[in-house]
Amino acid sequence: MPDGALNLAGFVDDAPENIFENRRRFLKLFDGEWTLATSWQTHSAETRVVSSEREARSDEERCDAQITNTPGILLGAKTADCVPVLLGDKRTGACAAIHAGWRGTSLSIVPRALERMQHEFGTQVADVRAAIGPSARVCCYEVGSEVIEIFRERFKDGGELFVSTRGGHARIDLQRANFNQLVQAGVSPERIHTAALCTMDRNELFFSYRREKFQRGRVGRLLAVIGRTTR
Repeated sequence: MPDGALNLAGFVDDAPENIFENRRRFLKLFDGEWTLATSWQTHSAETRVVSSEREARSDEERCDAQITNTPGILLGAKTADCVPVLLGDKRTGACAAIHAGWRGTSLSIVPRALERMQHEFGTQVADVRAAIGPSARVCCYEVGSEVIEIFRERFKDGGELFVSTRGGHARIDLQRANFNQLVQAGVSPERIHTAALCTMDRNELFFSYRREKFQRGRVGRLLAVIGRTTR
């Protein structure tokens, strides 16, 4: 992790005081008063409902998706190659921040979070707009036979997500996988916005676990955030 980089998470790889100061500077970019809500991400399909500022301040909740409709709470998904997905429902004010690595994607974490928004807040799929952020893309992200088999078993379009490279290996398109899951859940393709940027290829812009962990030994984290204003 380069000195001076705006690492927003990853307490094992950086001093807590550096991360807290980086987060303070980051939050100054947004109008109004915000309470940042992050979680202890475990590559699961667990979704957390954040209903208050007190709940938002706890980093100890273990989940990979957070939802809220409470004004002033900024939900954050921490990534460094995995796919950040943000969901917003203008009608109800509900939103979600989701960390979707290959495990979470294979467990359908994004449609599960969407279902939870429907249950908790009355979200209708037609009202949802989604953003899929920078992540390790199909140009660079190679996986082994375990991942290939899981996706082919669980998804009808699983085989279409891979580009073969060598025996038992292929590059995977996780952005497309999450896009497809959103469409299958009923979200209009025109309301899904994908940042076609690869964290592994553009390591001068983004933290990349796969690029940096074995080069520098330390890796920072990005934050994809979404929230409902108090106005």
